[in-house]
Amino acid sequence: MRDDGDIAILGAGMAGGIAAVTLRKEGFDGRLVLIGDEPGLPFGRPPLTKEYLRGEGDLKSWEVKPAGWYEDNDVEIVRARAVRLDVEGRRVLLSKGKAIQFAKLLIATGGRNRRLTVRGVRLDGVHQLRTVAECDAIKKRCRPGARVVVVGMGFIGCEVAASLRQLGLDVTAVLDGPAPLVKVLGPEVGRVIGDFHRDAGVELVPNDQVVRFEGPTRVRKVITKGGRSIPCDFVVAAVGIEPNIDLLAGAAVATDNGVLVNARCQTSVPGIFAAGDVANHFHPVFGRIRVEHYNNSEKMPAAAARSMLGDRKPYDYIHSFWSDQFAEKLEYVGHVKKWDDLVIRGHLGSKRFVGFYLVKGRMKAAVGLNRGGDPEIDKDGELAKAARLIA
Repeated sequence: MRDDGDIAILGAGMAGGIAAVTLRKEGFDGRLVLIGDEPGLPFGRPPLTKEYLRGEGDLKSWEVKPAGWYEDNDVEIVRARAVRLDVEGRRVLLSKGKAIQFAKLLIATGGRNRRLTVRGVRLDGVHQLRTVAECDAIKKRCRPGARVVVVGMGFIGCEVAASLRQLGLDVTAVLDGPAPLVKVLGPEVGRVIGDFHRDAGVELVPNDQVVRFEGPTRVRKVITKGGRSIPCDFVVAAVGIEPNIDLLAGAAVATDNGVLVNARCQTSVPGIFAAGDVANHFHPVFGRIRVEHYNNSEKMPAAAARSMLGDRKPYDYIHSFWSDQFAEKLEYVGHVKKWDDLVIRGHLGSKRFVGFYLVKGRMKAAVGLNRGGDPEIDKDGELAKAARLIA
């Protein structure tokens, strides 16, 4: 067993939980403190937009470890909000006036929802979705025939719109592009996603944006820039997240669209690391990127924990994600923001195809709809083969 001095993990979400598990698994035997202000155990968030939102199950199977594991393995969970990082004093200052001392620190504070700044955003019935409490508040509004407006059709918006429609709600989605997920997957795949949402009864309002919410005390109407007036019983705003780095203000830790880390998850300050949604990491294949998907929040904290214990291997995971919407299974591997060509194997209209994103003739990412095969499980599937070629 090894003791490298006290280790603190700032952030008690899934990333923080996985880092704690990895540290103990790899033999760290010192004091280990997990700091976070969100109630409950570290868990994966995907069911908040799917099964849990639809009332089809609880979150037990998504917990990193059951409650007893943390006590059995001497992992202290401190329920408090961190307000500042004292780099020179090697302390995390807490809202309760206390401080946690550390020799090494992992920043795993994740992200927070971007907030709309339009008039009426504070009306009752305007919801966001990231925490269990926010999901529970939305579930209380769900009844067949209720009218909901989803603002934004990224991954969260698409999955929420699908789940609420499956529950029998009347769903209208306002999006600023021509189709869902265009910025990530391109217009060709975006149109396919838009089509199966329309086929399921979701009304899409593309190339538009919300300018205000109306209602005396509770939202009753959504007004768009394009002149639409959409009656509603509630709203779910899903306009992306931003990294939680406020408590680093004034600290020496370098930030730029998250916490800047190298290929070993190290920040600009020796002994301080970062992982998960908050980490803007240098990837040996893709360069500098910040990735917000579940798979990264599962794998990067484990790599960071091993780095904290001296492992010198770079974090070189070829990123992947998945999204379930209605009966459709979308999977993706790689990372690319701009591409020269998209080559399709199969037929877009069949809702069963694989697409390859090319930059200067080289594949940088691949997407599969109802055909991709999970690259983590199906090692001979097309996306797994694509991941090996990208690497």
